[in-house]
Amino acid sequence: MTVQKDSDNHECVKNVVVNSSLRNVATSACELSNLLMECSRNVQCWIVKGMFCHRCYSSSMFQLLVQSSNMQMMEQIVPRQDDQIKLNDYEVPSIHKIMSQHEHVLLNMNFYQDIELLQGHGINVADIKKLLGVGICTIKGIMMTTRKRLCDVKGLSEAKVDKIKEVACKLLNNGFITALEVTERRKLCYRISTGSRDLDKLLGGGIESQAITEVFGEFRTGKTQLSHTLCVMCQIASETSNFKGGKVIYIDTENTFRPDRLRQINERFKMDQEAMLDNILYARAYTSDHQMELLDFVAAKFHEELGIFKLLIVDSIMALFRVDYSGRGELAERQQKLAQMLSRLQKIAEEYNVAVFITNQMTADPGAGMTFQADPKKPVGGHILAHASTTRIMLKKGRGETRIAKIYDSPDLPENEATFAIATIGITDAKE
Repeated sequence: MTVQKDSDNHECVKNVVVNSSLRNVATSACELSNLLMECSRNVQCWIVKGMFCHRCYSSSMFQLLVQSSNMQMMEQIVPRQDDQIKLNDYEVPSIHKIMSQHEHVLLNMNFYQDIELLQGHGINVADIKKLLGVGICTIKGIMMTTRKRLCDVKGLSEAKVDKIKEVACKLLNNGFITALEVTERRKLCYRISTGSRDLDKLLGGGIESQAITEVFGEFRTGKTQLSHTLCVMCQIASETSNFKGGKVIYIDTENTFRPDRLRQINERFKMDQEAMLDNILYARAYTSDHQMELLDFVAAKFHEELGIFKLLIVDSIMALFRVDYSGRGELAERQQKLAQMLSRLQKIAEEYNVAVFITNQMTADPGAGMTFQADPKKPVGGHILAHASTTRIMLKKGRGETRIAKIYDSPDLPENEATFAIATIGITDAKE
């Protein structure tokens, strides 16, 4: 990257070149978008003399990048088939300072590297389509998938899988990074408000992206009501953070999804009702296998509309597993299948920087009396689910329409409680 002064003493970036591994200047469209947004606060004008966009930047993602940066297109975007993205002659005041502030982040970010990058490294189009068919759409997605699962993809031999893994490893440049770099990466995380300020405070601001948030409780504790409220809240830009809102995918396993309830909740925010509903993609899962298959579609959709979807809801995670695997003799198989699903959810959350929100049921604990536990009930799913969830929240009934939320387990939140209410307008603060 070279920086020169123009006739008005503005700094101009000349001939910024990003190679196919996207490690030289900007390795993330998400990060580049944030960078351009920061630039655009003081930008008088953008002059685009030429831009060439690599295939790994899909048209929908590039459109999002342009919109979020207030960038005006002066010339048509011309796709190229080679291994470069070229950004020429952007007139940006003080961009050199901004680039230097972000450079150490940009060198390590690897979000959204399209799987089609493999094409330039000896992997044919037919094999890439096979990977896309099972929901593996990014280079990071390949690294998150075991060799065994890749070998199970019809038409992929062990030799091909080894080659794909080798290429992905080179492109992703996997390895250790410093805690400072992890801190910078986590700045990309966002939180979605629950609708209750007290509950948001308990959760450190809301439902976190790149993580699985699990809520569990008895019937009528507000699990599905919280899910519906999040569908609406996810579409609202935050006034206190960098969250701009986005679309939702809702997987329903108990047939409790109600669009009319969403309309009621939306009365509080006065968004266009049809537009609000159109931003929620719904699927009814009928078996645990179907539930797993839907995640392949979810990954493909997140890849197709990069940066557009912000929340994935599964209500509830265990309902179909309890039906399909009912006896003790099937418990081991159930837990194995459950572990595979939760692993897939974790990878989706991290790969696409989305928030994953799951609800869970409770069951009687026959051994509670012998250990003098205060509550004879426990969440379903055992240790597999307990270890997979990033944050676990227990919901309990309070007086009337009030409910109590307690942090049951979290890597960064202290054990605490908050009270909220279920109203016609959704989840809200409890009245004193």
